[in-house]
Amino acid sequence: MTLRYALPDRNTLLLIEGSRSFLLAGKADSRFPLCIEYASGEICTTLEKDDIIAVSAPEGGALEPAVMLLELVRSYHLPLLVLPSGHPGSKRLRYVVSAGPQISLSCGIQRGTHPEQHILCSSDELAGLELKGTAEGISTGPLPTPVKASILTLSIAINPHSSPV
Repeated sequence: MTLRYALPDRNTLLLIEGSRSFLLAGKADSRFPLCIEYASGEICTTLEKDDIIAVSAPEGGALEPAVMLLELVRSYHLPLLVLPSGHPGSKRLRYVVSAGPQISLSCGIQRGTHPEQHILCSSDELAGLELKGTAEGISTGPLPTPVKASILTLSIAINPHSSPV
């Protein structure tokens, strides 16, 4: 069973919540280069307007930092950083990001150390869930119990091309 969530504009996001973790996702909304930084170099890829930018909070936390992180990537093209495997900082990452046409959630990877953007660290309650970008929004497979999905509308419009007041 495929579940479809309409995201008609950049102010509309998908929130998937478990009892102790969440995932926030939105569409890229435009075509832009995204650099992924490693200790040994970088790889640059292109995000298409229907691709997904997802922020996972495997231990839960406040929603606002997840929104900010999503917008830093989507609006300001902030590069993604990949830590080397075993890096002690990965234990302190409350929020992790992935971007691409399809993203699979896994609890079997170390936070912030997975270089491929089709997989994102999550809690065990969201593990196995797959998200795909569509022209209308985002589709997922069935949600595990008691996970729920909702649509959020940001109360302020973010325009990366406007000047500060």
